[in-house]
Amino acid sequence: MNILKTYKIYINGQFPRTESGRTYVVNDAEGNPIANVCQSSKKDIRNAVQAARKAFGSWSERSAFNRGQILYRMAEMLEGRKAQFLEELTQQGQSLEIAKNEIQLCIDRIVYYAGWCDKYQQILSTVNPVNSSHFNFSVVEPTGVVGILAEQSTGLIGFVSQLMPVIAGGNSVVLIASEQLPLCAITFAEVLETSDLPAGVVNILTGSADEMLPTLSEHMDVNALFLSNVDAEMENNTQLSAIDNLKRVIVKNDDWTKEDVQGISYISLFQEIKTTWHPIEQIGGATSTY
Repeated sequence: MNILKTYKIYINGQFPRTESGRTYVVNDAEGNPIANVCQSSKKDIRNAVQAARKAFGSWSERSAFNRGQILYRMAEMLEGRKAQFLEELTQQGQSLEIAKNEIQLCIDRIVYYAGWCDKYQQILSTVNPVNSSHFNFSVVEPTGVVGILAEQSTGLIGFVSQLMPVIAGGNSVVLIASEQLPLCAITFAEVLETSDLPAGVVNILTGSADEMLPTLSEHMDVNALFLSNVDAEMENNTQLSAIDNLKRVIVKNDDWTKEDVQGISYISLFQEIKTTWHPIEQIGGATSTY
């Protein structure tokens, strides 16, 4: 008897089975079953959002240097588990050469965003000219809980490319993995679990995007959504569902396998601008602040 591995979901640093009890079968490139995968429910979405909200405060307040260290550790762990990711990608239809290149690109991309963790704030923040006796500063702060619908046509690179700039910027995440190529997403959750990432910062669900995305987009405790290469109908429906709490909905139609599809602009998409006024006091002709 061929006993198929069951890939569980990842919520609050744990690997529970879906609350619904449902699973679906993932096949290899030749149509042979290779794994059972959890079919997540609305309740799983709500549990994941609750965990992400709880984790957001401590993660966003961590030093940028520490966040960079944790992301770099993710790259190290992915490097050490290349063989497992290579097997899963090839099982799901990738050629060996393309799978090797995809894994290496993912490692490089994680290291790239690890390097940005302690730099983007200086670049995105400004001192503003004002016509009064004040200093005026604009600084960036993370948006909050971000829902991500991972690229559905790739098993790893799209998922990593969307996730890294969001958590590098101090946000927490609820991520819906590719429905047909979910194996690497859950295996990557094992990488997260061993990389010192606090529980709840990243939560990964598998199953039907059509079923889960409306619940995620309507949730009042989700601050932004990040979708990749969705059709016009799904984008429009998501925009309408997000109206109630004025969620920011970002849709990118990028080819994540390109080496240049990365940068500080992806981090800034999920940052808020906070402006502070600081008075200047004139003392004996000299300028001081208080």
